Amino acid sequence: MGKGGKDGEEDNMAAWLLGVNNLKIQPFKLPPLGPHDARIRMKAVGICGSDVHYLKEMKLADFVVKEPMVIGHECAGIVEQVGTEVKHLVAGDRVALEPGISCSRCGLCKEGRYNLCPDMKFFATPPIHGSLANQIVHPADLCFKLPEKVSLEEGAMCEPLSVGVHACRRANVGPEKNVLVMGAGPIGLVTMLAARAFGSPRIVIVDVDDHRLLVAKELGADETIKVSTDVKDVASEVEKIRKAMGTEVDVSFDCAGFSKTMSTALGATSSGGKVCLVGMGHTEMNVPLAPAAVREVDVVGIFRYKNTWPLCIEFLRSGKIDVKPLITHRFGFSQKEVEEAFETSARGGNAIKVMFNL
Repeated sequence: MGKGGKDGEEDNMAAWLLGVNNLKIQPFKLPPLGPHDARIRMKAVGICGSDVHYLKEMKLADFVVKEPMVIGHECAGIVEQVGTEVKHLVAGDRVALEPGISCSRCGLCKEGRYNLCPDMKFFATPPIHGSLANQIVHPADLCFKLPEKVSLEEGAMCEPLSVGVHACRRANVGPEKNVLVMGAGPIGLVTMLAARAFGSPRIVIVDVDDHRLLVAKELGADETIKVSTDVKDVASEVEKIRKAMGTEVDVSFDCAGFSKTMSTALGATSSGGKVCLVGMGHTEMNVPLAPAAVREVDVVGIFRYKNTWPLCIEFLRSGKIDVKPLITHRFGFSQKEVEEAFETSARGGNAIKVMFNL
C-alpha cells in the first residue's frame, strides 16, 4: 500500500510530508511483496489540490496528518515484480494505479459502492502513505495495464479524470443532456472533457479567471462565461448562463463547492434536472434549496470514484479524451524540484496539472 525502503542495493526514496510547508525526500521502506501484489517503479505522479492542502494545512476536512506521510496519489509506472498469484501483469508492463484499497467485506463494498467503504486505505490520506516515491507495492488488481499509445503521464491523469467520469455517471450525462460546469480548474476541466466523451451536445463552463476560461474554450467548451465572487450577482449570472446555453440546462456540475457556485447551479438548472456537487470548497453552504426542490431539481454528490480506470483508459486510447494539454508543468524528482513543483501548483496562475517525471 505505497510503503517503501531498500530494493537490492538501491535506496527507495520518497517525498515525505513532515510539517507545514516541509517536504523532504527520504528513504521509504517497501513491505514484503504479497501473492496478489505488484511492485511498481513510479514514472509519473501528478500533484492534486489535496496534496497542496495537506502541505499548507496538514489536514483536509476530517483527515489530519499526525505523523510523517509520503505524499501523492495520481500515478503510473512500470511493473518490476509481481506476486505468485498475479496472472494479468508481468514485469515491464506499464500501468496506471487506482489509489484506494477498500475492505471488500462491508455492505457498501458488496453493493459495488466500494468508494464509500469506511475502511478505505487511500494513497496520501492519513495515515496511509502515498505514491511519490521511486517504488511502491500495491494490489495488482488496482494496477491497470496501459495500451501502447497511452503514455505514463496520461496514465497518471486517469485519477483526476476518474472524478469527472464518476460525476458524469452519477448525473446520467448522455447525448440528450446539456451540461453546465461551475469552475474551470483541473477538476472542472476533466469533468467537461468527460461530459463531452459521454455525449453531451452542449457544454457551458464558468469561472472567475480569464486564463482558465481560455483553456476551457481551447479544450472544447461551447461557451465560457466569466463570473464574480459576489453572491448578489447570482440572478444576473443565471440569466447569462441560460442565454449562453440557448436551451435547457439539464445537468450542472459544481466543481468549486461554494455557496455562490451551488446557488448559481441550482438556479440555472432546468426543472427536473440534476445538480452534481463535485467540489468541496466549503463544508457548509447557504443555498436556496427550497426553490430548486419545488422544481424537482435533484442534487447528488460524489466521493472519489469507482470502476472508472478501464473506461478512462479507453477514452484516452480512442482519442475521445485528450488530457495532454492539461499537463502544463513538469519536474524531476530532486529535493529542489519537489519544492518548486509544489510551489508552482500552489500558486495556480497558468498551472493546471503539475507532473513529476521520475
